[in-house]
Amino acid sequence: MNKKIGMLGSVVNLVAVVGFAVSMLFEFNFGSYFLSIFISLSFVSMMCGYAYYSEKQRKLAGYVSAAFAAVYTTIILLVYFAQLTTVRLTALTQQAENILDFQRADLMFSYDLLGYAIMALSTFFAGLTINAKTKSDKWLKYLLMIHGVFFISCLIMTMLGVFKADAPSWIGVAVLEFWCIYFCPISVLSYHHFSKCME
Repeated sequence: MNKKIGMLGSVVNLVAVVGFAVSMLFEFNFGSYFLSIFISLSFVSMMCGYAYYSEKQRKLAGYVSAAFAAVYTTIILLVYFAQLTTVRLTALTQQAENILDFQRADLMFSYDLLGYAIMALSTFFAGLTINAKTKSDKWLKYLLMIHGVFFISCLIMTMLGVFKADAPSWIGVAVLEFWCIYFCPISVLSYHHFSKCME
């Protein structure tokens, strides 16, 4: 069962990331928001899988990874559930819309980037749990740990106000498409990694 949860989480994550990428290309905001929820939920089961299957001397890194995954998911669920409910279904005042609408690149957008910064920390620590003996596990370890670098960019760029609502939308789409292309192999290799684990 443990192995299947990690494998299923990896599959759901891959499908959600691909769907998110397609939704972004077609400017289908509802789809991208909805799929972001499933990216975050499946991510938790993946990171918990790394914690569960890590060797004794690497367990702390796995626990830290799982804890950061839970924080990331909490932030992401709050951001995107608000977009799919309150922002989409409620007549907001201009001030409330400026704060809550993700497209305004204000509070909710900043929280979103904070969430992805925490996600990056989670992948970094997940990478530390892998005792890479095969080529695929080496790739997985490096992809997870390099993804951790996004923590710095997501945190600092948000504080510096790099992302503004009046910036050309194609820049944000290009950045997110790059992230999707980067993260898909992590989902695939995670599935492969868990499939080799013993129950």
